[in-house]
Amino acid sequence: MQIDSTRPVSDIMAKDLIVVGPYEPVSVVADVFERHNIHHLPVVSEGGRLLGLISKSDFLKISHGFSLFKRQNKSEYDRALYEALLVKDIMTKKVATLQPEDSLRKAADLFRENLFHALPVVYKDGQLVGLITTYDLLTYAYR
Repeated sequence: MQIDSTRPVSDIMAKDLIVVGPYEPVSVVADVFERHNIHHLPVVSEGGRLLGLISKSDFLKISHGFSLFKRQNKSEYDRALYEALLVKDIMTKKVATLQPEDSLRKAADLFRENLFHALPVVYKDGQLVGLITTYDLLTYAYR
């Protein structure tokens, strides 16, 4: 099997993304992860510029920290904390990105060199246009 690693990431990236804004409560993030089978949630400005990223594993680490309440009312307490925190308070702000014309090889190299599994794809001005994951690369390689 020959894989064309020079293809641009725009050929296989996800384009129809669910995003959140920085001033939304963390409860929105909890709802998105609960309702959708996604693992990375881009945070964008009103104009669509990438501001950060929230991974499901990072969110679960944070929500596990909230689980100090072992009572019957645990979910109520957790929900109140989710309402009090904003997305901007928990997002990763320094995010590696790709541009649409970057190669699949570049994406694979970034994934291999780092411990993350998703890369937002942005235009030079920071406008979010897609997201590529390790799963996308594997699916492309073994389809």
